[in-house]
Amino acid sequence: MTKRTFKFVYPVLIAGLALVACASRPELAARSAVVPPGADLSGLWRLREEPGAKPVPGGGAEPGIRIPPKNTSTSAGTRRPKRASGSSVTMFLETGSSLKISQTPDGLFISFDRSIVEEYTFGENRTVSVGPIEAQRVSGWNGMVFVVETLDGQGTLLTESWHLESGGAVLVREISVTGGDNDRFSTRQRFDRI
Repeated sequence: MTKRTFKFVYPVLIAGLALVACASRPELAARSAVVPPGADLSGLWRLREEPGAKPVPGGGAEPGIRIPPKNTSTSAGTRRPKRASGSSVTMFLETGSSLKISQTPDGLFISFDRSIVEEYTFGENRTVSVGPIEAQRVSGWNGMVFVVETLDGQGTLLTESWHLESGGAVLVREISVTGGDNDRFSTRQRFDRI
């Protein structure tokens, strides 16, 4: 490498490294707080048994996503991590075979198997936590689909979407976990109105 080439390449290399070092984790775009006319997910729902359906991850099932060891209990009886030696958006994923959804003008309350209740505010953009683990969450409407996105500190993104099919008789929940350019997990659940 000549002295002249070095003088040109070195500053470009330094500038590139500075840009990479200053890059922050991606931010989530806000979702609409306006409920579309006729969009109401309220009701009692039972998970449809579908052969070959992928199980929803729980407690460290996904490779590449670090989850702290489980060693403390919450008041709901489920186990939660005591220390955040790692982080995972799957800690924010609730599942159940029966759901009760109550929709207000401002948000949704979803009860999973009558034990855990999640509250989602339409148009929210805030930090949520499970014990010491924190993530950014946005939720709101994209047309007739309610979308919740949760992003952890490592850039892993949990996306959940909810919409109705079959004239409101079927609730469809789509779940995906991605990190960078990789799809780590995705599944679709169907719930029948009861």
